[in-house]
Amino acid sequence: MSFPLQDRTETDQLFQTRSTCRLCASQDLQQLWSFGTTPLANAYLKPEQIGQSEAFVPLTVSQCATCHLVQMPHVVSPEILFANYHYLSSTSPSFVAHFVQYAQALRQRFHLTEQSLVVDIGSNDGVLLKPLRDAGIRVLGIEPAQNIAAMALTEGIETIAQFFTPPLASALASSHGQADIITANNVFAHTDTVDVFVAAVRTLLKPEGVFIFEVQYLGDLVEKNLFDIVYHEHLCYYHLTPLIPFFAAQGLQVFDVERQDVHGGSLRVFVQHQGGPHHPSARLSQILAAEEQQGLNRVATYTDFAKRVAHNKHKLQTLIRTLKNDGKRIVGYGAPAKATTLLYAFDIDHILLDYIVDDDKKIKQGLVMPGNHIPIVAPEKLYKDKPDYCLILAWNFAQPIIQNHQRFTAQGGQFIIPIPEPTVV
Repeated sequence: MSFPLQDRTETDQLFQTRSTCRLCASQDLQQLWSFGTTPLANAYLKPEQIGQSEAFVPLTVSQCATCHLVQMPHVVSPEILFANYHYLSSTSPSFVAHFVQYAQALRQRFHLTEQSLVVDIGSNDGVLLKPLRDAGIRVLGIEPAQNIAAMALTEGIETIAQFFTPPLASALASSHGQADIITANNVFAHTDTVDVFVAAVRTLLKPEGVFIFEVQYLGDLVEKNLFDIVYHEHLCYYHLTPLIPFFAAQGLQVFDVERQDVHGGSLRVFVQHQGGPHHPSARLSQILAAEEQQGLNRVATYTDFAKRVAHNKHKLQTLIRTLKNDGKRIVGYGAPAKATTLLYAFDIDHILLDYIVDDDKKIKQGLVMPGNHIPIVAPEKLYKDKPDYCLILAWNFAQPIIQNHQRFTAQGGQFIIPIPEPTVV
């Protein structure tokens, strides 16, 4: 199913189209749905850049009929997406708390000591590595975004501002030694050449070491209607079923998996070298059975999902246009990457939203959204300007946003939560 958008010119030079599956190389890819052509989700502009050319790329999702991986065929150059990034993990207190707990779990489960080395790929501003560093553990970040890597360095986190490749892994194994733990949080799904990425992991990981990655979970995406986590950075929408045979073919073994609440629902997957010291967890068979029951391996499941998204669009559009016709003023809260998908998939522009407030002072405030150029401002404007409604685009933080801005509701404002269905609170 397609969701019609405004006509845009595709910038062919910026992307390539895959014809094979990233995990099993099958050519049997079936399109599931399309959001049309959209701007790059994190391509925020300065106000003076309005009017300059912007990249628009098809936002289409397919599934491999062989291994059942759900994936995006259109691949934007990672140098374009990540060289100068606009996302800071430490902006959100709930994310910081998640990674503090994550670090503690790693220390306890894998008995990390001062001699241990933890390498985080896509380390952002060092949000996971900081609590490990503070516990005396050796840490190293790999972060290709030059601007974000520089921030981590100022915080005392050794960070390599490069993409993670086999040559870099080999060089690091020589200079730092092999890693006890390699993590990749919300980055594994960003990778087009997954086999090359995993080859680099094999090189850097100790024989008894563990590779752990977190990805947003396809099962939650479908169940909770989380369509807006689909954007060009997210090339794969993982469930466990295709991952187990993929890693086995790479000489590795998935030995455990955990469900996590972060990002609307994620998987934390644990991988070791074949013959490693960890016994397979019973959670593997439990989640595989649940995925089969949910229908994650069947195209019909995604046909139904696309129909639900279209229904959601109709309900939110009806609500917002009714409010606007009644003379109400509506703004947004939160300018995460997924906001770009939501706004474009649902045809919400600067006519319907006056502006978007965001907590990120370092990067996003003062910029405008990609494509529709909705201004991004500080949350204080909610109180000076007093709009009638605030659409929470950062829906995964809806409860803390509402809790932190009771003053907005006290002055008569109301919040709208768009996911899984539009709700006024």
